[in-house]
Amino acid sequence: MTIIRLDHSFTRWDELLTLVLSAFASMNGRIDPPSSALKLTTESLAEKARAEIGHVAIDGEKLIGCLFLRPEADCLYVGKLAVLPEMQGKGLGKRLLAIAEETAAVLGLPALRLETRIELTDNHAVFAACGFSRTAEKAHPGFARTTFVELRKVLAPPICVA
Repeated sequence: MTIIRLDHSFTRWDELLTLVLSAFASMNGRIDPPSSALKLTTESLAEKARAEIGHVAIDGEKLIGCLFLRPEADCLYVGKLAVLPEMQGKGLGKRLLAIAEETAAVLGLPALRLETRIELTDNHAVFAACGFSRTAEKAHPGFARTTFVELRKVLAPPICVA
């Protein structure tokens, strides 16, 4: 398995969209409002890759995982972290999060930030086990109740060797 950074040479947008939709399919009917993944198109994914830092995991010729990273003022936002259902629970998500940590270090950002839906308590537990802490509860526009939580992981400062 290899993990590559998306660049102008990547053309497998249909496969990437299928991967994201497959990875997020278990949320359908469980979360309200529905996942923004359902609004993605091949064109919007390509635009996302131009605007953010995208990575895909490939096993042989098959796309099996991805994530998108967006630098913010005080952290690196982790979005659309997706792993094919048959590959979940095998450590690929942790490998992708490690790339997020490496990217944050290169960019000099001290933390990772992500959001997950309030209903997805399994996700909360997985991210907590990876060192993330809940920092906020928020609502999508038009909702009076909490619909998602923000999680952060503060990264260890780089060790300087003089």
